Amino acid sequence: MYLIIFDCDGTLVDSQDTIVSGMETAFAAVGLEAPSRADCLGIVGLSLEIAIARLAGPDHQHLVPEMSEAYRISKIAERRAGGGHDPLYPGARAAIDALHARDDVLLGIATGKAYRGVAHMVDVHALEGRFITVQTADRAPSKPHPGMILQAMAETGAAPERTVMIGDTSFDMEMACNAGVTGLGVSWGYHARPLLNRAGAAAILDDFAELVPELGRRFGWTSEAVA
Repeated sequence: MYLIIFDCDGTLVDSQDTIVSGMETAFAAVGLEAPSRADCLGIVGLSLEIAIARLAGPDHQHLVPEMSEAYRISKIAERRAGGGHDPLYPGARAAIDALHARDDVLLGIATGKAYRGVAHMVDVHALEGRFITVQTADRAPSKPHPGMILQAMAETGAAPERTVMIGDTSFDMEMACNAGVTGLGVSWGYHARPLLNRAGAAAILDDFAELVPELGRRFGWTSEAVA
């Protein structure tokens, strides 16, 4: 059995506006100037508290719990009001559906989101039943710790050599290396290609259409099965 694990923000969904607005709310809650969009996107993938701590800097660490709570409250309110519908990247659904249709593939998620954020994404995009294992920052150590991938493999019985982590940040690639699995980077997310390469990406995809053929080459799937 093969286990294909996806990061969420910057890999499956383009959530940059949601993340930036949340950080603006978090910093405003304590009277601090919000970081730049580039800085906000640079920490995507880390758990919320660690991300805010990095952005806030050493002089404001005591404010991190309050800022994190302000971020969470704003996102919950946004979803209840019918917002927070981050779009899937082009080709994401087709790739997910193609892999889900294979009898020898299990799909998972490993993300810096909280579990309720993933549940919202799955509901919004009608992806119920696609992901057999979901690892989130409120249930496992933050990336690049390998805990999310190790838990996913334990839950599914997948071996490291048959497990792939797909993500857009250096944190995803470092987590894959730390867990002893293959990391595939994607170029459409929030970290630049050089960062992904330095973090250990085995390859970098430029389009979701490249994903299934890349996995087929790595695992020796037949062309008929890959198509």
